[in-house]
Amino acid sequence: MFARLSAFSFTLLALPIFASATVLPRGGSSGCTSGTLECCSSVQDPSSNAVQTVLADVGVDVGDITVPVGLTCDPITVIGVGSNQCSSQAACCTGENYNGLAVLGCIPVNVGV
Repeated sequence: MFARLSAFSFTLLALPIFASATVLPRGGSSGCTSGTLECCSSVQDPSSNAVQTVLADVGVDVGDITVPVGLTCDPITVIGVGSNQCSSQAACCTGENYNGLAVLGCIPVNVGV
């Protein structure tokens, strides 16, 4: 009986570890399988004043944009190493990149970067 209780206790204690292992999005270490992982100062709606200003500055017709936009983005190449850590908003971006000033199609992701 003690062996059964010990196995049950181990299983009960191990459950939180297994549950925490599945918190990150699937699809590799970044959770970004269909785009690029970027570190952006913010991800905003295309109708925001900041997005409209930046897109107008780079010559993009704001009326055609319907996806969230990452502002001031840098690619994240290696997660958790050196200067590639993201202290702002990590995002998975699938659209055009305008020299990092604006990146179209960005969805915020929660990864340990």
